[in-house]
Amino acid sequence: MKFVLAGQPNSGKSTIFNAVAGYRAATANFPGSSVAYTTSRALIHGREVEVVDLPGVYSLTSSDAAAGEGESYLLGGDYDLIIDVVDASRLGRSLELTLQLLELRRPMIVALNMMDEAERRGIAVDAAALERELGVPVVNTIARRGQGLRELFRKALQHAHLGSPAPVRRFDREVEEALAAVTSALPEAAADSAAPARFVAAKLIEGDSHFRQSVFGRHPGLEAIVAAVVAELERAHGWSADQILSGARHAVAHAIEERVSVHSSRKLGWREWLDRLLLGSWTGGLMMVAILAALFWIVFGVGRRLEAPLVGGFERLIAAVVGHLEPGTLLATLAHGVLMGLAGGVAIVLPYLIPFLLGLAILEDTGYLPRLAYILDSLMHRIGLHGKSVLPLILGYGCSVPAIMSTRILESRRDRRITGVLAAFIPCSARSVVIFGLVAAYLGPLWALSVYLLNLGVVVVLGTVLSRRMRGSSPGLILEIPELSVPHARTLVAKTWLTLREFITIAWPLLVASSVVLGLLEWLHAHDEINAVLSPLTVAVLGLPSAVGMTLVFGVLRKELTLVMLVQALGTTHVNEVLSVPQLVTFTLFVVFYVPCVATIAVMVREMGWRDTVWVAGLTIVMATSIAVAGRFAFALAT
Repeated sequence: MKFVLAGQPNSGKSTIFNAVAGYRAATANFPGSSVAYTTSRALIHGREVEVVDLPGVYSLTSSDAAAGEGESYLLGGDYDLIIDVVDASRLGRSLELTLQLLELRRPMIVALNMMDEAERRGIAVDAAALERELGVPVVNTIARRGQGLRELFRKALQHAHLGSPAPVRRFDREVEEALAAVTSALPEAAADSAAPARFVAAKLIEGDSHFRQSVFGRHPGLEAIVAAVVAELERAHGWSADQILSGARHAVAHAIEERVSVHSSRKLGWREWLDRLLLGSWTGGLMMVAILAALFWIVFGVGRRLEAPLVGGFERLIAAVVGHLEPGTLLATLAHGVLMGLAGGVAIVLPYLIPFLLGLAILEDTGYLPRLAYILDSLMHRIGLHGKSVLPLILGYGCSVPAIMSTRILESRRDRRITGVLAAFIPCSARSVVIFGLVAAYLGPLWALSVYLLNLGVVVVLGTVLSRRMRGSSPGLILEIPELSVPHARTLVAKTWLTLREFITIAWPLLVASSVVLGLLEWLHAHDEINAVLSPLTVAVLGLPSAVGMTLVFGVLRKELTLVMLVQALGTTHVNEVLSVPQLVTFTLFVVFYVPCVATIAVMVREMGWRDTVWVAGLTIVMATSIAVAGRFAFALAT
C-alpha cells in the first residue's frame, strides 16, 4: 500500500513524513528530472506502507518544475491514497490546492495541520464541518508535536481500503458550462489520458502547454472547440481563462473557510515580539550577525572538544595495529590507509559536520532561514540580483548540490547563471570542515571567521562584477515567511541524519578508499611523480610542501578528502607541526575557493550546460590561486 503526502510549502507535510519515516527515508529524482522527492517504508497499525513526500507546491497550475513533476506523479503514479496536508492557520489559501487534488478523483483524506497556530491566531476550525464540505475524511493534527498522527494514518488505512474517489466541488455557472462543453467534446481524449476528463478539460481551458500538446497532438479537431469555449468564457468574465478558473477556486475555497471557521482576536505572544526584533530595520541585521556568530562558535566549540580525544584514540589504535605488522609491506600500507581513512572521518570530519548540520536544521525548522533571506534582500539587489538568490546561497552553506539545483526558483536565466556561479564559491559543509579542522583547530576561531568573511566579500564583489557584465534587471522579492516555531527534537535528528547518511554512505567510503589509494601510491613510489607534476602550483606558487599535491586531486571528489588526505600525506594528525601558519592559511584558502566537488560539477552541467560549467571551474581555479597567493604574500609582508 502506498500513500502520497501532498500540500503547500510550510504546511508541515515533511514534518508528518519525518515523524512516520524516522531515519529510513530515501531521496530520489523523478524520471528524467532533477526534481527530488522522498520516500520511506513505515509500519502503520501493523501494515507496511510506503509513504511518498512530494515537493510542496501552491498549485497544480504552477509553471514551477516541482509542480509539474508532482502533478505528473499524482496523475500517473501507482498509489492508493492522497494525504492532503492543509495549514489550518491559512485555510482559505490551502484549500485552493485541495480543490485541485479533489479533481483528480483519487481516494483522499485531509490532515488539518498546525491547529495550534490557528488557535494562536484566533482561528477555530470545525473539522467535522470541513469534512462535510469536502466529502472526504478530515483529521486534526499538530505534526511537530506528533498529535493526531496515529488517528490520521488509521483513517488513511481505512479510507484506502474503501477506495472511493473524492467528490468534486462545483464552481459558478459560466465555468461549469465551459468545463461541461470541453468535457463532452473529449471523451476519446480523456480515455487516452491518466487524468479524469474534467481535470483534462480544466487544463485545456487554462492553456496548460503539456496537456494542450498531448491532447491536441492526438485530436487536432479539439483545438478549435476549446478555443471557442475559452473565447466565450473570457468574454463573459473579462479575464483570461486561467485567471477565471483560479479565481473560481479561490472563491470556493474562501467560501468554505468562512463556513467552517470562526475568527477572533489574535493572541500576541513571544513569536510576534521576537519577529519584530528579527525583521526590524536595525535589529534584524544585528540579530542575524549574533545568530550566525553563535552557530559558528558552537560548531567550533563542540568540534574542538570532540576532536582531540578522538584523534588521540585513533593514533593509539593505528600504532597498535600497524605495530604488529612488518613495516614497509603492502599489508601494513593497506592497514595504515584504512585506519587513517576511518580516523579522518570519525575524528576530524564528524566532530564539526554533525553540529553544523544540526545547527542548519534548527535554523530551517524554526523558520529563520526565510527571515535571513528577507534581511539580505536589499543587499542582493545592490549587487544586481533577485532577492530570491539569497536562498540558494544559504543552501550552499549546507551543500552546493541543492544550492545549484534551487536556482530554478529564479525567473530569469541571467539570475540563475549568476547565482549558480556564486553558489559554487560558497563554503559548503565539507569545505567548512576543512576550515574548522585546520584554521579554527590550530589558529583559533577568529582566524576561521576571517576566512568566512573573506569568502563573503569575494562573493559580493564577484556578484557585483557579473551582474554588471550580464545585462538585465531583477524583480522584487515575494517570499512567504512562515511562523516562528520551536523545532521538534526527533525531526531535527531525522533531518540531520538524512544529510549525514550521505557522508557515511558516500563520502566516508571515498575517504577510506582514497586513503588506501594514496598509501598504495606511496608504496609504489608513484605519488612523487604526481606531486612533481603539481609542484609548480603547490610549491612555486603557493609555497606549500610538495606532498600536498595529491590531496588537492582527491579534493575534487569530496572536499573533506583534502583534510584527510593532508593527514595521510604528511603522516601525522598534528599538521601544525609540519605546516607553518602561513601555509595552513594558504592551503585552506585554496581549498575553499578551488574547483567544486564532482557531484556539484555534475549538477552544474545539468542545470547550466557544459560551457558555463567549464568556465566556472576555470574561474574557481584562477580565484583560488589569486586569493591563496595574496594570503601568502600578506603573511610575508607582515613578517
